Amino acid sequence: MNSKRIRNSVIAGIGVISVLSLSACGAAKTSSSGGKDDKVVLAEPSWVGAQANAAVVKKLMEDELDVKVEAKQMDEPVAFDALNSGKADAILEDWHGVPKKEKKYVEEKKTVVSGGDLGVVGHIGWFVPKYYADKHPDVTDLKKLNKYAKDFRTSESGDKGHFIGAAPSYSQHDKGLIKNHKLDFKHIPSGAEAAQLKEIQRLYKAKKPFLTYWWEPQWMNNQIDMVEVKLPKHTPGCETPESEAKCGYETNQLEKFMNKDFADSDTDAAKFIKNFKWTTKDQNQVAGDIAGKKMKPEDAAEKWIKANKSTWEKWLPKK
Repeated sequence: MNSKRIRNSVIAGIGVISVLSLSACGAAKTSSSGGKDDKVVLAEPSWVGAQANAAVVKKLMEDELDVKVEAKQMDEPVAFDALNSGKADAILEDWHGVPKKEKKYVEEKKTVVSGGDLGVVGHIGWFVPKYYADKHPDVTDLKKLNKYAKDFRTSESGDKGHFIGAAPSYSQHDKGLIKNHKLDFKHIPSGAEAAQLKEIQRLYKAKKPFLTYWWEPQWMNNQIDMVEVKLPKHTPGCETPESEAKCGYETNQLEKFMNKDFADSDTDAAKFIKNFKWTTKDQNQVAGDIAGKKMKPEDAAEKWIKANKSTWEKWLPKK
């Protein structure tokens, strides 16, 4: 989420017509029999929305294109290294959380290229539950947060308000914001997305106040009402270094990235990934089934696919 958003890699095997070789950088080559790929490796970041992307793409590519797909768990920093080396062919959701690696591989080495927009808009911010904001409307004013810090105290935060931080792998600069705006809050990381969601569900059910790092797309937004705290406007580079950060977060059009050799191939797999584009609502439906209803990713993907043929048919390469 830039964040950097916890999954089981799913590997399903489907036979291919012929054995293909890999290019020098590791991206899959085109075969002489119908332009099919040996195997496509997807870099799957550690948040449920990314798992939803990969589950749907994997299921459709295997069923409709007869392409074997492996989804490997790796967050953005590792994913960009893998795209550069060819150990991964694509990442389906990037929050632009590793600008230095993007610059190195996309702009300078040109070994990684954009695969186009995902169709989902990503936004990160600070949020409080609506039931608390309704009673204290000015809690959404950053300059007034200290007025309410005592309401957010926990055994972990001591005499400061408890700020629920994101999983360490997610893009964030909340410690800097807290320090530089002289807020009486203590940043306490969640450890993992699942742990953060569980804690927020517990607090929300008990109607207790909490202040948290939060984001969209997020399937749980269909179940809870949150109100955003107004952070200073984001400008390019304002969050680095974190020790000097005073700004909020950027709203991003989430993007796909691909290994250049794979993107340049004339394979159906590469074309499909470039065509893959869905909405926040679509992603939240699948993510909600995975994380909320505890469905297996492949089952959640199959459910969405059965109900949305008119959407995914547009992703299939034209014959």
